[in-house]
Amino acid sequence: MYRRVAIVTDSTACLPPQVAEDLRVTVVQTQIKIGERADDESRIGIPELVHAMRSQLPYSTSPPDPGAFFWAYSDLAAAGVEAIISLHVSSRLSGTFEAACQAAAQVRVPVHVVDTGTCGMSVGYAVMAAAAAADQGGDARKVLETAQHRYRNSTELIYVDTLEYLRRGGRIGATAAMLGSALSMKPLLTVAEGQIAPLDKVMGADRAVRRMVDIAAGRTGRGQVDIAVEHFDAADRAQSLMAQLRKKIPSARRMLLTQVSSSIGAHVGPGALGVTVSPV
Repeated sequence: MYRRVAIVTDSTACLPPQVAEDLRVTVVQTQIKIGERADDESRIGIPELVHAMRSQLPYSTSPPDPGAFFWAYSDLAAAGVEAIISLHVSSRLSGTFEAACQAAAQVRVPVHVVDTGTCGMSVGYAVMAAAAAADQGGDARKVLETAQHRYRNSTELIYVDTLEYLRRGGRIGATAAMLGSALSMKPLLTVAEGQIAPLDKVMGADRAVRRMVDIAAGRTGRGQVDIAVEHFDAADRAQSLMAQLRKKIPSARRMLLTQVSSSIGAHVGPGALGVTVSPV
């Protein structure tokens, strides 16, 4: 099927590879560095990254090089698309948006680079909706409006075992990290104004997960919603969270379980969970 408008995103959208392939979405990889080895995050296994984090080996993340976006856009232009919608993680969390903008300025077809102001499957579901709109023959404006509706109305809930990894990455202050570790309090976070922000603190991991479920249910409203559960090295806990959400939100249109992007996992740490509520 010919598509007038192509969809591009980055790997922090947390789209399962098969979903991205089926939707013909181009995913540009963020970079992970462990010791002296640097590569696309898709080529560095999560067990390897988790081992580095727990062993306190040096590791870091970085946005894709502008060249990666340039070649992705150029390949799509050569295939004959009329426009490209490029949807990305918040510019307040990553330099990915800036890298995409640099590449877009050098491509001969219109590229609409979008700072979604969020991350994870809040971006992922916007990408999926944009791809569906493009398949229905939508022009760039229609596809962009469809994506905007999804990411602007989505809620991203985040549970972390500790705020230490976010503190190391400069995503949260040292004082907040100390408070989060006191008295076995487990922090719940969200994304607000493009940044990681505190939402609640709950005593114990199980209570924190139940609180996530309650908050997610409260954010569903009266219309249809898509739900996603993301995790980083916490498959069993994610399955349990998904089961609780199915009971609490039986009317959800779609429920998706996925491994979080390694470049996000490097900041939230092993054991982290995420819940996305994305109104249709």
